This record gives sequence, C-alpha cells and structure tokens, in this order.
Amino acid sequence: MNNDIASAYSEIDEILSKMEDRYVNKIPYKIRELIKKEKNNNYHPNIEFSEEILDNKLQRKTIAILAWLNLNYWCDDEEEKEKLIAIYHENDIIKDRELREKYNPDNLFKRKTKEEKTENVAIIEHKESAFAKILNRIKRFFHKY
Repeated sequence: MNNDIASAYSEIDEILSKMEDRYVNKIPYKIRELIKKEKNNNYHPNIEFSEEILDNKLQRKTIAILAWLNLNYWCDDEEEKEKLIAIYHENDIIKDRELREKYNPDNLFKRKTKEEKTENVAIIEHKESAFAKILNRIKRFFHKY
C-alpha cells in the first residue's frame, strides 16, 4: 500500500479515536476496520485537538478522506450536502485552473524566456603552459628519430 495513504489512515484513525461515538458509529463498520487495518502502525500523528483541526498540518489525503466522510456519513441535511458538493466542485475548478495555468506549455515557454539571464561570454585565448610546451617538444624530438 502507498505509504502516504497509510499515513493518512493513521491520522484518520487518531481523529476518529477522539471523536464522539455518535459520529464514529455513523461510519460503516467495514470502513472503520479498513482504516485500522491499512494504517501505518509506525506513524504516530501528533494532532492537537485543542486547535482547529485543519491547523494541524494534516496530509491532503487525510483532509480528502475527512471531507468524504463528512459528505457521506455525517451530513444529515440534504441542503447541507448540496452546499458541500457545490464547494467541492468549486474547489476542483479552482485547482484545475491553477494546474492549467502552471503547466500550460505556452506559459512555460513564456516564463522561461523571462527567467533567462544573459551572461557576457568572452572568448579566452588558450595559452599552453610551460610544462606542456616542454612535453610537446620532447614528443616532437622522439617522433623525428
């Protein structure tokens, strides 16, 4: 299993262990077991529950799993689900726009030309060292005879 997702499962398991039972029990048993089974047992997340949960520098995959759990199991109101879906959709559009802007081939070439630095390059005359001159004369001497 991917180490990132296993670490995300460890963070999710830690968060679920601190949540009220009424929220944890809304998640199907098989999913909770999957999280416990697939988590990285060598990774022990340091999550401060006195702070806002998103201030803990959680992995992106952890946040995505929490959002999925919230949408599918913790949201009871259909209107709230629709709002969340709209927010997630807007986030996807923003992310796609950012990626398109960042990796657009036309923009890549434009940035590259702006970032290029011009350096003054001068031709330097190559001078043979004294040692090399002596060595070459000795070689020429032996080649003649």
